[in-house]
Amino acid sequence: MIEDNPTNLQLMAYLLTAFGHETLEAHEGSEGIERARHEKPDLILLDIHMPRMDGYEVARLLSADPECSQIPIVAVTALAMVGDRERILASGFNGYIAKPLDPEAFSLQVQGFLGAGHTPGVRRAVPQKQVSPAASPPRKKLAVVLFVDNMQTNIDLVRSTLEPSGYEVFAALSAKEGFDLAQRTKPDLIVSDVHMPHQDGYEFLRMVQADSALSKIPFVFLSSSVWSTREQQQALIRGAKKFISRPIDPGLLLSELEDCLQKTKGA
Repeated sequence: MIEDNPTNLQLMAYLLTAFGHETLEAHEGSEGIERARHEKPDLILLDIHMPRMDGYEVARLLSADPECSQIPIVAVTALAMVGDRERILASGFNGYIAKPLDPEAFSLQVQGFLGAGHTPGVRRAVPQKQVSPAASPPRKKLAVVLFVDNMQTNIDLVRSTLEPSGYEVFAALSAKEGFDLAQRTKPDLIVSDVHMPHQDGYEFLRMVQADSALSKIPFVFLSSSVWSTREQQQALIRGAKKFISRPIDPGLLLSELEDCLQKTKGA
């Protein structure tokens, strides 16, 4: 994945890892070319608009390199005009995937470029817990999870991890919206970001604890902005069952939430 936007990189890595692929990341063109030469990936996902060297130039150099010329290259781009599509296909790309990414369709789109004969995880060993149960027979619903985060990308990440594993996910973009949704749905587990505008995760936790119908629901913080051990301990003292830091492997996130639910059932 050659992409200068960290959020897009994180989303792609999260989705692909959940379905058993191993991902390599580069944040600009020259770095991506060097990684491709060294690692020989099965597929290159390439952004078009990047500083210093755009995707067209990267694709040209990769296609001209004997070590990389046989690796399929897919543009991941927000370009939508007919002329742009034609230019992409005429510039050494094997195809393109449109932005914004559709979390439900993205892995299938990538698999389509890899080909039916390529099984995720075969090229490099992937721990079994990382492979999404989406490829297995459908599972019964495990639990209802409410996830609250002011970033839609983070909601997409969590939804794409939990839903294929049998969870029903409700999502909200603010503490107020999340509290209203919790009152209506009575979830089995609440997962929340910490730093949100207007009302943060701690205020959301206090709202839940003050409601007799919700106070027994286990509450988990999932945050990429809190790394202080002291603050994490404070969150647990305030009543959160777990504090999980992002980025986190999808399989590990599933294990952490399942552990929280099992402890609640056994309490």
